[in-house]
Amino acid sequence: MRQALSGLVSKSSFSFKAVMVAALAMTIIAADVASALAAKSAAIVVDAKTGKVLYSADANGRRYPASLTKMMTLYLTFEALAKGRVSKNTPVPYSAHAAAQPPTKLGVRAGGSVPVETAILSMVTKSANDSATALGELLGGSEDNFARMMTAKARQLGMNGTVFRNANGLPDPGQFTTAHDMAMLGIALREHFPQYYGYFSQRSFLYGRQRINGHNRLLGRIKGVDGIKTGYT
Repeated sequence: MRQALSGLVSKSSFSFKAVMVAALAMTIIAADVASALAAKSAAIVVDAKTGKVLYSADANGRRYPASLTKMMTLYLTFEALAKGRVSKNTPVPYSAHAAAQPPTKLGVRAGGSVPVETAILSMVTKSANDSATALGELLGGSEDNFARMMTAKARQLGMNGTVFRNANGLPDPGQFTTAHDMAMLGIALREHFPQYYGYFSQRSFLYGRQRINGHNRLLGRIKGVDGIKTGYT
């Protein structure tokens, strides 16, 4: 099992696996940079200010995006918030299809709902598959239509090596991306929605009486890391 990680490093200098980076958008589809040359791994390190590629290993090779898919679900959610189509308090209904998604999940029963902000928090911390599907259904009318919206937005952002088939990144043979495209999406999230970017640094949140902790182990441990998304393939 390989870890997929997409995030930004915002300090002027930073050392990680002997790679020096400055104001970076970093996407690593590998357990670490050292393993990026393995047959099924890919990686890219990009200077977010200049667009200069500082490190690359099969950055345009097709890979399954896994939970990095949720980055695009969140991009479209932030876009809907910015345009006033939804608010942070808009109820997100969980259909039987959304509630049936396998873990990790928030665990809302079919017919239940949570506010948009709770769905966002559950995705950036717990990587909740049910919340991603529910948001997709809310914004797209159906998950299939939302996936088409995701792919269309990818093309608008210049992500020409990406196709989405669902909102949460669970396995689908027709869903793929590249390390390069995920880096572009990470930069777009920060540049287009600075008012919402702070969500990605959230390490936990309260859901009712339960505190749900995130599983991005780099947050708070490595100086300059501000999150975005982890996943496994």
